[in-house]
Amino acid sequence: MPFTTNPKLPRPGFDLNHADDTLLIVNKPSGLLSVPGRGEDKQDCLIRRVQIQYPDALIVHRLDCDTSGLLVMARGKEMHRCLSILFQNRQVEKRYIAVVDGKLAQDSGQVDLPLIVDWPNRPLHKVDFETGKPSLTDYRVLSYDAAGHCSRIELTPQTGRTHQLRVHMQALGHPILGDSLYADPATKAKSDRLLLHAQYLAFPHPASGEHVSFTCTASF
Repeated sequence: MPFTTNPKLPRPGFDLNHADDTLLIVNKPSGLLSVPGRGEDKQDCLIRRVQIQYPDALIVHRLDCDTSGLLVMARGKEMHRCLSILFQNRQVEKRYIAVVDGKLAQDSGQVDLPLIVDWPNRPLHKVDFETGKPSLTDYRVLSYDAAGHCSRIELTPQTGRTHQLRVHMQALGHPILGDSLYADPATKAKSDRLLLHAQYLAFPHPASGEHVSFTCTASF
């Protein structure tokens, strides 16, 4: 949805999936921050773009800069509180599409590995069985590309740890293509972006209680 914006934001616009009086569903492109970072060069971000057109928009959750896909934004503080509770109570269903290196041994399964920030190597996270927080990811293989030796998979996180999907797939031996943080050089070089996309969101609408769902097909 293109529109005129502040000249300090060099890449105006955002892709709106849904809007009503209480919330917005926005498709974040890969390479755009969800919220401002540190430094003048990290001020262009999704929430600032959205707030130009919807000043009452508030961020409820985030996606990694390199991850694309659907984000929920609340309209106003009360809706922010209601939506935050839904996320905290795990009432929001999220599904991601990813392309990973290699062929998985099983067509479906669950990765149950505790995660924690790797402090000496921030922003990296790591598996840690002593101090890591419980982290669960379900996966399902959609297809295998023999020519590229890679698999297209659906990922359903049961918890919401930072970099959870990226670390879990690396730990499984199948890093996500284009991952600049967790993939080996050969796997990283298979794509010019991280092939991870938040494709599906579903939750009870905070105003009506009706179960709503939103889909945005991955561009890869």
